[in-house]
Amino acid sequence: MPQPRTAIARPVIAIAGLGIESSTFSPARTGAAAFHPQRGPEVLSRYPFLAPGRPLADAADWRGALVGKALPGGMVTADAFAELSAELLDRLRATPHLDGVWFDIHGAMTVEGIDDAEAVLLARVREVVGPDVLVSTSMDLHGNVSRELAHLSDLITCYRMAPHEDHMETKERAARNLVHLLTTGAPRPVKAWVPVPVLLAGEQTSTRIEPGRGVYAAVEEVEAMDGVIDAAIWVGYAWADEPRNRAAVVVTGTSRDAVTAGAERLARGFWRARRDFAFVAPTGSLDACIDEALASTARPYFISDTGDNPTAGGAGDVTWGLRHVLARPEFQRPDGPAVIYASLPAPQAVAAALEAGVGATVTVTGGAAVDDRHAGPLTMTGVVHAVKRGDRDAVTEVVLRVGSVRVILTELRKPYHHEQDFTDLALDPRAADLVIVKIGYLEPELFAMAADWKLALTPGGVDQDLVRLGHRRIRRPMFPFDPDMADPDLTARVIAPADQPMTGADE
Repeated sequence: MPQPRTAIARPVIAIAGLGIESSTFSPARTGAAAFHPQRGPEVLSRYPFLAPGRPLADAADWRGALVGKALPGGMVTADAFAELSAELLDRLRATPHLDGVWFDIHGAMTVEGIDDAEAVLLARVREVVGPDVLVSTSMDLHGNVSRELAHLSDLITCYRMAPHEDHMETKERAARNLVHLLTTGAPRPVKAWVPVPVLLAGEQTSTRIEPGRGVYAAVEEVEAMDGVIDAAIWVGYAWADEPRNRAAVVVTGTSRDAVTAGAERLARGFWRARRDFAFVAPTGSLDACIDEALASTARPYFISDTGDNPTAGGAGDVTWGLRHVLARPEFQRPDGPAVIYASLPAPQAVAAALEAGVGATVTVTGGAAVDDRHAGPLTMTGVVHAVKRGDRDAVTEVVLRVGSVRVILTELRKPYHHEQDFTDLALDPRAADLVIVKIGYLEPELFAMAADWKLALTPGGVDQDLVRLGHRRIRRPMFPFDPDMADPDLTARVIAPADQPMTGADE
């Protein structure tokens, strides 16, 4: 029987975590600087609900340790993980009398030579803070939950929407539930974990449409059950190859029977829906998508160049898609259909355009410096249309007008998710005929702007054709890699509290 704890009127809670999606199918590597780590009081500025005067801010003494979030990319280098985790742990050691830790992560970080990096990091956090400190873990639903990570966390939750319009709401829930446990002296929660042998891309599991909408609607129903604190379904991260990569369910609460029943209900619902998940938009080859866009009267027409999506872990500098666009005869005349292409990291091309200045005609070469498996560097001649310096991700951006295509070139990778990303570069996406973006499902602003859109199935480190990528280390059988596999055991595994030894294997 769980034992009550001493209630703490105003607990001291540290905030720590490292977050990234890391594609093991991309040749890119991610260094420490890419995480843009924040420390001390600046960590609190990440979370509007911890602003001074907000109820949750006043309910605890919040201490920022270190939080770093990187743009999705390639595997994190061993040196970067060692550097960042060492500083994170040192900062926790320097924070006396901790009652709780909010572990704010993504859940899909792969580190050179380390499996299940988040569980490894949390185990080290536990060594520093001790077994009595309560930990609440918040994650992306495209993260991975091993049994070890669930065991080391007292509370664990993830987003319920894809796209992640509830990302801040989820973080607030994780923090609020932790404060509640500490201030009421409630026993450590019971956790029920169910690994589900399904691994699908986010573009196939969006909650905008069925069956994802219905599968995730059941999460709130389970959370509302007596004896349940929180419920969560993780889709998992499809573009990494580790034994933990798969879907998972965790339900947390005060009642063993309730969390077990809730977890099994959610797991069965996800498994039953596995064959019904489909891409969130019509798909096709890039050329087929362009043909359909040109034949349509819908404007602007968006096309997702999905295989090199930097917000899923692509290197961002695959030239295959842009090469196909510029080769189309329709776009080789300045008076052709107005096209915006976002984007291609090409630092030397950006430097040459900067030197030449707006209005100059330049010939530049770029791309394929990281991922040259599908096409080599691309040479373009065009007019410099716009220049912007100081972007957090891109650093410097240049727009090059090549025929009727406005090509956005960047010093470093950048995702283009907002209308302002384009208008800041003297581009009007609403007036364009086609907007081709390296992305998967359209983020909310783009989705609202698009009169129509399609997903182009293009090559890259986050190829949507998962079976052809070549996973070797995931646990088999796994759907869709083994489409005719037998129904799995979806019995909930009740996880021991973090202050007790873990029993059973991560199966």
